[in-house]
Amino acid sequence: MTHPKEPPRPGSPQLGQRDRGGGGRRSAWQILGRALLPRFSRAQATAALLCAALGFAAVTQVRHAAQADYSGLRESDLVELLDRLSQRTEDLSGQNLALETQLRELESTRGQAEAAAQATDERVRIQGILAGTLPAEGPGVILRVYDTGVRVTASTLYHLVQELRNAGAEAMSLGDTRITASTWIADGVQGGEGVIEIDGTAIFPPYEFRAIGDPETIEVALNIPGGALAVIRSAGGTSYVTRESSLTIEAIAAAPTFEFASPVPEP
Repeated sequence: MTHPKEPPRPGSPQLGQRDRGGGGRRSAWQILGRALLPRFSRAQATAALLCAALGFAAVTQVRHAAQADYSGLRESDLVELLDRLSQRTEDLSGQNLALETQLRELESTRGQAEAAAQATDERVRIQGILAGTLPAEGPGVILRVYDTGVRVTASTLYHLVQELRNAGAEAMSLGDTRITASTWIADGVQGGEGVIEIDGTAIFPPYEFRAIGDPETIEVALNIPGGALAVIRSAGGTSYVTRESSLTIEAIAAAPTFEFASPVPEP
């Protein structure tokens, strides 16, 4: 027995419309899900499989090598291998200590060589200053001697040089001539007039001495009664001493040549 279908109420959706609406919503979510899923190409998938296969093969090979190296050894073989490794470690430690010792010796030798080189340079510098072959600088005095009547003689100037040496002057010059141990001063004649010569070069007043040393000591020594300056004053000359905190002597002497003497070889 059939019953007649109830007619749809006004405003209620029909069945066909609900099915189509639900089916439409499911299709939209499916489309969105498929769009969000990562897509792999065939080449990418093949590369991933190859990487996985290579990784598995590498791990297997390492495990097999480890088992092949040690798993098959007997206890006595393992003990012997351990002894060899221990002996090798001790040998390497000994070599390391030997190398460190050599390094310290080399550093010490280098330090000694540098110290010896510095000492040699210092000796050369000192000898050069004493011999007058190097310029010199330091505190000292400038002494100027004026003689208008040519009454100051070479002997007076030589006596003045000795006074400067006795006062501790370490480097001296007279005019443009460096005074050394072999310097000589003598009276000479030039153009029919008397002059003073130093190492063969004629010099004329005012005579300028430059002496490096303690300025106060040198000045006191020059002004002692009966000293060189007193002799100059008695001869009619005048002199002026100026202390200098920094004085430079540019004049240098030629290195001497020796015909017979030579240094003694070091042992």
